[in-house]
Amino acid sequence: MTDQSKIPVPPYGSDDPAARRTLIERAQSGIGAKGAGSVDLNRFLPPPIPLDGDPAVPRHVARRRQPEAEAAPQPRPEPEARPVVPPVEALPVQAQPVVPAPVAPAPRPAAAPVRFGGEVHPIDREHLREQGLIVPEGKVTTLLEEFRIVKRQLLLQAADLRRRGSGPASQRVLVSSPHPGEGKTYCAINLALSIAAEKESDVLLVDCDFARPSIARVLGLPAEKSSGAPGLMDALTDPSVDVANLVIGTDIPGLWVLPTGNITASDAEYLSSSRTGQVLERLTEGAPGRIVIFDSSPALVASAAAELARHVGQTVMVVRADQTGKGALEDAVSLLSACPNIELLLNAVHFSPSGRRFGSYGYGG
Repeated sequence: MTDQSKIPVPPYGSDDPAARRTLIERAQSGIGAKGAGSVDLNRFLPPPIPLDGDPAVPRHVARRRQPEAEAAPQPRPEPEARPVVPPVEALPVQAQPVVPAPVAPAPRPAAAPVRFGGEVHPIDREHLREQGLIVPEGKVTTLLEEFRIVKRQLLLQAADLRRRGSGPASQRVLVSSPHPGEGKTYCAINLALSIAAEKESDVLLVDCDFARPSIARVLGLPAEKSSGAPGLMDALTDPSVDVANLVIGTDIPGLWVLPTGNITASDAEYLSSSRTGQVLERLTEGAPGRIVIFDSSPALVASAAAELARHVGQTVMVVRADQTGKGALEDAVSLLSACPNIELLLNAVHFSPSGRRFGSYGYGG
C-alpha cells in the first residue's frame, strides 16, 4: 500500500502574514514556500504594452512598442502589355484659300410709283345707266351687289398670289369668252367700276380686243379717244414710247383706261415678244394696290387672248346662260391654260335656285 502523505496546511493560526498565503498567492508575489524568489510567474508574461500619452508610463518605455506583425507584402500586378504605336509624323498644314465672306447685295431702292398724267375726261353717267352698267355714286342695285361678290373673290385671289410670289402677274386679270356676244366687255367694265370704288385700290381697264375695240365708246369717252388714239399696241411696237403716257384719266376716282392703240395684223406676234412683259410691268410699277383688267378678244375667235393668258394671274371666262356650249367652253379653257387660275362667270341668268335677290333690301329706310 502506497504511503500517502498529507499536504501540509499552512499554519493559519500563525501571526506571520506570509505564512497564511496560499501557494498560488505566494507564487504570484514571487515568494515561494522555501523563500523569496523561488517561484516568479511574472517572468513568463510578456512585457506590458503601454499606451501613448499614458502619464503613468515613462516616456522611454512608451516609445518601446511591441511591433505588430507586418503583413506579408503582396506582389504588385504586372502592367498590361500595350501595343507600341509608332509616332505619327506631323503632316504639313496646307494653307486654306481665304474665301471672302458673302456681301449682301445692297437693297434696291423702291421704284417710284408710276403716275398716269394727261387730261382727265368725264364719264357720262347717264350713258352708263342706259347700257345697264354700274353707275358710280348711284344707289345700290342688284347689279352692283353681284359684281361686289365677283370683285371680292378676285381681290382675295390676287392677294394670295402675291403672297406666293407671283409678282406683278398677281395684279392682272384677263376677261374673255369663248365666242362674241357673250358679255365679256359688259362684265369687264362693270368689274372695273366696282374695283374703282375700293378705298385702297385703283384699276386700269385695258382694251385688248384689237379687232373690235369698244371700251372708250361704251364709257362715253370723247370720239377722238374711241378710235385712233395711241394705246397699248403703240407701246409694244415702239420701244421709245412710255405706255404710262398713253393712259387716259377719268373723272371716276380710281378708274383709268388704256386704249388698244394702232391696229395691226401682227398683234399676236407683238404680244408674244419680250417687250410685252416690260410694258405690262410698267403699268403696275410702284403700285401694289393697282389691278389691271384686260378686255381681250374671244378665245375661239382670235389668238390674242391666249398670248395674254401667259402674263396674268387670273382669268375670268364669261359664259352666257343658255347660249355657251360645253364643248366651246372646254376648248376656250384649254387655249387659256397658260393662266394658272381660270374662273367661270355665268352671265345673263334670269333664275336663281336659292331665291337670291340682291338690291331689293333697300338702304336708308
